[in-house]
Amino acid sequence: MTTVIDGKNVAASVIQTVKSATAALEKSSGVTTGLAVIIVGDDPASHAYVGSKGRMAKECGFKSIQHTLPAETKQEDLAALVATLNADPSIHGILVQLPLPKPLDSEPIIQSILPEKDVDGLSVVNAGKLATGDLKTGLVSCTPAGAMVFVRRTHGEDLSGLNAVVIGRSNLFGKPMAQLLLNANATVTIAHSRTKNLAEVCRNADILVAAVGRPEMVKADWVKPGATVIDVGINRVAAPERGEGKTRLVGDVAFQEVSAVASTITPVPGGVGPMTIAMLMANTVIAAHRTAGQTPPQF
Repeated sequence: MTTVIDGKNVAASVIQTVKSATAALEKSSGVTTGLAVIIVGDDPASHAYVGSKGRMAKECGFKSIQHTLPAETKQEDLAALVATLNADPSIHGILVQLPLPKPLDSEPIIQSILPEKDVDGLSVVNAGKLATGDLKTGLVSCTPAGAMVFVRRTHGEDLSGLNAVVIGRSNLFGKPMAQLLLNANATVTIAHSRTKNLAEVCRNADILVAAVGRPEMVKADWVKPGATVIDVGINRVAAPERGEGKTRLVGDVAFQEVSAVASTITPVPGGVGPMTIAMLMANTVIAAHRTAGQTPPQF
């Protein structure tokens, strides 16, 4: 019987831990966890994301601040706002909603966030800490951190003797995911669009993580029987059966056929997706604990 991971359920348990840790920190040291979100311009999707992040932060008991800037904001003004938040001791996490409207350059802005407040885990310092195995002081990018929670809950903390294959080599997901698996002692292969005999490489995986951005690319005959399959893809495809012009969301894995082979699988939607905001909250409360000299919660 295949286990389909309920991402909403796991995310809710992460949020429960965040709430308890937030309350405990406030009680023990008087510190209220603070998250500041910066959004530039009026992209509706970005505003929807930021709205849900703000609501979740309040639900967790955080001090939640949102800075909404006009699309014509200048680079130096955005940089100055980040510098102000860096210097604010009541803010433990800073998040700049991407993409930024043109001609703003997001890279120097992201890198200017103090690494200890970089709750998106995107700074080169945090990437370097993850690459060198320093999970004690670094912050990990939210989506791979969330996917790793699924892996740990399925296989435990130590992945010794297990083969893991990550399809995708992006800085946002593929590379940090591979590093997390490696830190947990898995034997890791990073595959991508240029990998020869990709299906064959995937068939060797006890843990297969798909993050390539191609709808339903991973088929049943790519998957080792009994493998754990984590699908990070979010692709919108035509769904004429729902009516003219209608679409539906699918992952990078052909869910129906692969779930007949895998022992554990994440659905799309409802798998990795809900974990991203949950891990953002987790990173923020971890950052607050570290600032207060307290031991952060484990997720």
